[in-house]
Amino acid sequence: MVIRFARLGDTVLLQPLLRLLHRRHREPCVLLALGECAHGLYDGHPDVGRVIALRTQSGPLWLHPERLRAVGVLRALRDSPFYVCQNEPRFSTKVLPMLRRAGIPREHCSFIGEMPTVAGEHEIDWLLRFGDRLPPAFLDAAGAGVVEDVPRAPELPLADGDRIECLDWLGRRGWLGRPLVLLQPSNKRTMRWNGVRDAADDDKAWPAERWGALARAIAAQLPGARIVLCGAPAERRHVESIRAAAGCPQLVSACGELPLPRMKALLELAHSMVSVDTGPAHLAAAMGCPLVVMFGARWPSQWTPRSGKGSPVTVLGGLPDVLRVDALSIESVFSAWTSLAWQLAASAPLVTSAPTGASSIAEWLREIPGAPSSKRRSPPGTRQEP
Repeated sequence: MVIRFARLGDTVLLQPLLRLLHRRHREPCVLLALGECAHGLYDGHPDVGRVIALRTQSGPLWLHPERLRAVGVLRALRDSPFYVCQNEPRFSTKVLPMLRRAGIPREHCSFIGEMPTVAGEHEIDWLLRFGDRLPPAFLDAAGAGVVEDVPRAPELPLADGDRIECLDWLGRRGWLGRPLVLLQPSNKRTMRWNGVRDAADDDKAWPAERWGALARAIAAQLPGARIVLCGAPAERRHVESIRAAAGCPQLVSACGELPLPRMKALLELAHSMVSVDTGPAHLAAAMGCPLVVMFGARWPSQWTPRSGKGSPVTVLGGLPDVLRVDALSIESVFSAWTSLAWQLAASAPLVTSAPTGASSIAEWLREIPGAPSSKRRSPPGTRQEP
C-alpha cells in the first residue's frame, strides 16, 4: 500500500517508487491518492494493481463516506507493508486518522517524514531512497533489501484507445498532420475563487504579452504549426487573455478539452512544449515530449522534470539565481525552444532558418510585430538536463 495525497506533478513523480516496490514485493501496488489524476495516470499501469482516489481530503473523516470506504480497504490490507509518502501537516491531519481507524500497526508502516533529507536531492531520488527502507515488521521478509537498477524517471504507458481517441480529436479540430507546439502558462496558483491571481503573488507567472510574443515567434519559425494553449477549464479566462494578447492566428486554445488520457496522447504526439514549473511539465517529460520549463522560486535540482524516454528537458531560471519566472526574457525562452527545435530537425526538418546567438535572436524577434525587446538583465544560462 502506497499513500500520497498530491497534485498531478507529484503523482507523476511517484512512479519510480511504485516500480521499485512492485519489484521488491513481487506484486503491483495499491495506491491511495487524491484526485482523478491518479486514475488517469495509473489505471492499467503494470506497477499498480488498484487505485483508490479520494475527491477531497477536507473536513472530518466521519463526514465523508468515500474516505470511510477507503479506511475499509486499508483495514483489509492491514497485514501488508504500508509506505506513507506524506509529510506534515497532511500526515497528522489527513493520513494518520485513517491509519488509526483502520487499525494499521505502526510496525507495518514506513513514514517518509522520518527520513532525513539531503540538500539538493531530486524528489524522485528522495522517494526511491525512502522505498529502500522497509517497514520494521518486514525487515526479515523474503526478498527484502535494495532493488538494483530502478530507472530514475517516470514511465507512463499509453493505451491504444487513448491514442486513437486523441487522433480523432485532432482530426475534428483540423490539427492532424501539423506540428503541435504546446504552451502551458498556468499553474495551481494561477486562479483564485474570484479570477486570475495577481501576478505579484505568483512567482511562476509569466506575463501574457510575453506568451503572446513567444507564440508569434514560434509561428514565424514553424509556419505550418499549431501553437496550442493548454489548461484546465477553470483557467480559461487566463488562457483567453493570452490568446487575445497574441494576435496570432496559429495560436489556438485547447483549454477545457484535455482530460488526462487525451493529454498524455497529445504530449506523445507533440513537437514540443514550453511550460512553467507545474504538473503538465512533469507529464510532458514522462511522455517523451521535448520540453522547456521555466522555474521561479524553486530548486531545479529537486524539481526538474525527468524523461524516461530520453527526450530533452531544458531548464530556465530557478533558485538560487532567479526568484520569479517573470525575470526570464522572451529572448532566453525562445532561444531555449529553438535549441530543442534544432535537435528535432534531424528527424523532422521543421525549422528552416534559425538565428544563432543571443543578439541575433533578439534582433530577429524585433522584426516580429508586437514582440517586446527585453531590457532586463538576461538570467543565468539555460541548463540542459539528460
